[in-house]
Amino acid sequence: MADRGCALEAVPLPAEVRESLAELELELSEGDITQKGYEKKRAKLLARYIPLIQGVDPSLQAENRIPGPSQTTAAAPKQQKPRPTNSRDERFRSDVHTEAVQAALAKYKERKMPMPSKRRSVLVHSSVETYTPPDTSSASEDEGSLRRPGRLTSTPLQSHSNVEPWLDRVIQGSSTSSSASSTSSHPGGRPAAAPGASAATLTGPVAHAHIGVPVNSRVSSKIQQLLNTLKRPKRPPLKEFFVDDFEELLEVQQPDPNQPKPEGSQTAVLKGEPLAVGTAWPPSLLAALQRWGTTQPKAPCLTALDTAGKAIYTLTYGKLWSRSLKLAYTLLNKLTSKNEPLLKPGDRVALVFPNSDPVMFMVGFYGCLLAELVPVPIEVPLTRKDAGSQQVGFLLGSCGVALALTTDACQKGLPKAQTGEVAAFKGWPPLAWLVIDGKHLTKPPKDWHPPARDAGAGTAYIEYKTSKEGSTVGVTVSHASLLAQCRALTQACGYSEAETLTNVLDFKRDAGLWHGVLTSVMNRMHVVSIPYALMKVNPLSWIQKVCSYKARAALVKSRDMHWSLLAQRGQRDVSLSSLRMLIVADGANPWSISSCDAFLNVFQSRGLRPEVICPCASSPEALTVAIRRPPDLGGPPPRKAVLSMSGLSFGVIRVDTEEKLSVLTVQDVGQVLPGADVCVVKVEGTPYLCKTDEVGEICVNSSATGTAYYGLLGITKSVFETVPVTAGGAPVSDRPFTRTGLLGFIGPDNLVFVVGKLDGLMVVGVRRHNADDIVATALAVEPMKFVYRGR
Repeated sequence: MADRGCALEAVPLPAEVRESLAELELELSEGDITQKGYEKKRAKLLARYIPLIQGVDPSLQAENRIPGPSQTTAAAPKQQKPRPTNSRDERFRSDVHTEAVQAALAKYKERKMPMPSKRRSVLVHSSVETYTPPDTSSASEDEGSLRRPGRLTSTPLQSHSNVEPWLDRVIQGSSTSSSASSTSSHPGGRPAAAPGASAATLTGPVAHAHIGVPVNSRVSSKIQQLLNTLKRPKRPPLKEFFVDDFEELLEVQQPDPNQPKPEGSQTAVLKGEPLAVGTAWPPSLLAALQRWGTTQPKAPCLTALDTAGKAIYTLTYGKLWSRSLKLAYTLLNKLTSKNEPLLKPGDRVALVFPNSDPVMFMVGFYGCLLAELVPVPIEVPLTRKDAGSQQVGFLLGSCGVALALTTDACQKGLPKAQTGEVAAFKGWPPLAWLVIDGKHLTKPPKDWHPPARDAGAGTAYIEYKTSKEGSTVGVTVSHASLLAQCRALTQACGYSEAETLTNVLDFKRDAGLWHGVLTSVMNRMHVVSIPYALMKVNPLSWIQKVCSYKARAALVKSRDMHWSLLAQRGQRDVSLSSLRMLIVADGANPWSISSCDAFLNVFQSRGLRPEVICPCASSPEALTVAIRRPPDLGGPPPRKAVLSMSGLSFGVIRVDTEEKLSVLTVQDVGQVLPGADVCVVKVEGTPYLCKTDEVGEICVNSSATGTAYYGLLGITKSVFETVPVTAGGAPVSDRPFTRTGLLGFIGPDNLVFVVGKLDGLMVVGVRRHNADDIVATALAVEPMKFVYRGR
């Protein structure tokens, strides 16, 4: 590479430019940069000096060029022999370089300093770095050689004679200037070498090259800082690594002797009211559907609204029954693969329907139940590589799903492959898609009857759950649990035939599914489904529908109540006097009490009674845990608890006053569901029963809970088969309990209070905080503005 810069070496380039050129050549020789990249960066560095280069006298270049076998006259163009890219230049293998490095290592071993960095030599004296050499071609090369150990060349030794005069002057001057430091670095009293002796100290193995390497010189501040950094090991030894962390961990977890501790007596299992025995319950949910579909075919079952708030379709019980039969017959008899039925009883089927189409979802759900198939409701995938849908795809794959049901409009909106078929979503198993609009289904023969009859232990449906880590699991709900849940909700809420329920929640899961799709059919109720898109446009739409349909019950969340408060100004003709039950599905959240109180303050003058507001608590594993009873069913009066935040962080219950800022006010979520047993156990370790003033995880034993995580036996046993024990270690029941993931306690009148969720638990040292507390604190500061903006 010496011939690349021959024309440039006669030009007095600045030191930083020479240094950059040297770095580029070193990177090229080591393979850190391509030839093209080298040429580009080199041309950029020399752009401002090109006029000078073009005016250089060729005789100067010939005079100062290092002779070589491949060189011709100065005026003739030079031919550079191509060098293999995977081999280093011979000048980087110089004996001079080796000897210089050995001398440096010997000196730094005496000083007990670490190795210098690869790109920057610590052997370079500060005076050498700041000295400007004569304007010769060899000077720029050797300046770079002194700056970097890898730059010492293997050219003939006599060619360095033009370097000797200015380099010797630098070395002699630097030796004089550094005499004081040399003396101080040798406590034995040896004086520093005189300028004349400086060359003698360099007459070792390097002397024959006429190149001095100032190994005893000072280094720059940046290099010294680098050396100090290198002195420290990158990581401690393995033993020290674990010992230090463990000791630090122990120091953090040392309990405070003054921290509050639970002082109450041990809690007992709380038993809910028994299920009514004399009630003529249908033997199964499908039996109820058949009864209403044949005896009350014109009774309204579900009304769907568009984004303008207009009713676009009302599904009757007769239509629901006939369409579900068509779908069941088509699934069992018209879908084949290699002349074999595509589906058999017990197979899982995905339901892919948008939140704006509750009618077709209901048909798809009951059609699967009639065909003894297991519906798996999921969200509509947005893109082919959506991160959330990848987790759903993992669930579908683990469930062995091979068929997805959807509508014609929804299928047209899905991403398509080049063939026109629905694209394969990332992480999803191969799926066949079936559009279940009326024209795509086959009417069954009159003598055909669906195979499903009574409720048994088999799986009815699978509801997906997303954990805080982002993973998706499927909670299996058996036919027996589904029927028990419908019966318990019917008794707790006092549902009756032909009642109207306004549902604002997602009808595919949680309370929106349990109340708006399952329990409603058991009781021949009429559900008015409010799409989420309508709520964005008109947050007051659900109240208007309650007023126009004279709805007796409404199913909302606290966010819907907040939005209604901001949209109600100027609305004078609405009335909520028909409501006997306003179910707040997220009543377990600590911030729901603020929305309930604010909503009551505004709408009490418009017919809303205080006792109508009924918060409830639920979880995907245990389904409905507790719900406040409406007044006509004789439930206890609602209660509030003002709790110390400091006490809650230690897991204990300490009543405080509302005047303080460090308190959390929560409302009860009612009584446990009929036929259920509830207890509160310690969050960690063995599930011992908590004390009466201690916060723990609520566990439920009931026939109306989920049964397992599909295909996950390990975590199923730890969640669905928990055995709470007393302080003495005795089991509290011969039947296992289901962990709900809700943190709370049992208050007066056997009312359940929830202060947080296990998924939102944050442990700092020995104190426990909850994400819900942060939200509740923010709402207490600026509730309306905060919630309305959806932050």
